[in-house]
Amino acid sequence: MNADYFRRQFLTHGGSLLGSAALATLLPRNVLANGAIGPHFAPKAKRVIYLHMVGGPSQMDLFDYKPVMQDWYDKELPDSVRMGQRLTTMTSGQSRFPIAPSKFKFSPAGQCGLWMNTELLPNLAKKVDEICWMRTMHTEAINHEPAIAAMQTGNQVTGRPCLGSWASYGLGTMNENLPTFVVLVAIPTNREQEQAISARLWSSGYLPGEHAGVSFRSGGDPILYINNPPGVSDELRRRSIEGLNQLNRIEYQALQDPETNTRMQQYEMAFRMQASVPELTDLSQESASTFELYGEAAKKPGSFANTALMARRLAERGVRFIQVYHNNWDHHSNLAVRMPDQCKDIDQPCYGLLEDLKQRGMLEDTLVIWGGEFGRTIYTQGKLSRENYGRDHHPRCFTMWMAGGGAKGGIIYGETDDFSYNIVKDPVHIRDFHATVLQLLGFDHERLAYKYQGLEQRLTGVLPSRVIPELLA
Repeated sequence: MNADYFRRQFLTHGGSLLGSAALATLLPRNVLANGAIGPHFAPKAKRVIYLHMVGGPSQMDLFDYKPVMQDWYDKELPDSVRMGQRLTTMTSGQSRFPIAPSKFKFSPAGQCGLWMNTELLPNLAKKVDEICWMRTMHTEAINHEPAIAAMQTGNQVTGRPCLGSWASYGLGTMNENLPTFVVLVAIPTNREQEQAISARLWSSGYLPGEHAGVSFRSGGDPILYINNPPGVSDELRRRSIEGLNQLNRIEYQALQDPETNTRMQQYEMAFRMQASVPELTDLSQESASTFELYGEAAKKPGSFANTALMARRLAERGVRFIQVYHNNWDHHSNLAVRMPDQCKDIDQPCYGLLEDLKQRGMLEDTLVIWGGEFGRTIYTQGKLSRENYGRDHHPRCFTMWMAGGGAKGGIIYGETDDFSYNIVKDPVHIRDFHATVLQLLGFDHERLAYKYQGLEQRLTGVLPSRVIPELLA
């Protein structure tokens, strides 16, 4: 059977679109990686580690220094700045919108001179010249659910494939014994206000099911039922899978349901992972110097430091896309306490991850992404004091960063106004961000498409989007 056969089957049995697309799992992996679905040109990034800070980090408390705001303490946000922007229900009922300048210490870092919160991020400050800073990210979404969906899938409506699934679909795997796309959910030290996240964020949507993210748990077995139950040997498990797949092949011949082939592929992957996952998650062979890089918290399962180290281990074993979620960045109140906790969680591990990849010669072809789904307002939500305040959601401008994988280090792209409220130079829409990431992975974002419901579907959609060359090394 060849690719033309599978295409004919796809057209003939299109009733179950997801299952029909899963016929691609029967093709050899090198065909998936290097054939028609492969990159359009030589990729600079072979793999991605995406660190998503769930809730929306406050850009003016971290990377977008606004010293003028110290003179605006408790003064009203001017209407000329807000310009009628809609508000969330959390602050729409406030009678005032008083300015809350950042309480943290900023100083310039690196040769690029980025003014950043060196008080809470002293380790990351050592890496500023290796990082591509995007200070003018923006989105239309103002609430978490649509904003996270848009950031991950390019659309505020859930059900579309996420960036990791597109990378898996486009590039295929580099390790037959591990998933192409793995998701890790870190447990924050401070758990005051966590946002709900679920598998819809790493869904393959209308792409073949094999491209969905596989979530590894932070405690116990990384994947439920990965180990054999008592009394079941590897030989018995192997024979059971072979027997099941014989039945599945008979079912497929009778019903022509491509989902059956997906099941067979999943059984085989699960069997192979029984050997690969225990070795992957065994940190006992890591050197003392590695734990010095990431911090002692890396030994604690589920911590952000542990997931950062796990991300490196996954990357070096050929996993194409590693998504890490870190919760509790939704700082509507008590920012003075919660922000230090969040930064302590991520500061040394982010530094350690970049340095570790660099030392191993992997940073040049591993793209590391850090950011949330939107930013925060310069005005306070709730009570304001010099020592504490809260901030509401703000989609008009926020900061993200990339490192390695062809991203240009030491560049500070874009400018916002004195209130970190509006963009004054070089905007970066999330569609532009996606187009640029796909470019680094070797794809023309307008050509990486999948036909679904009669349309050529793309991560960047149909609205204008562009690759930003200034962000590329």
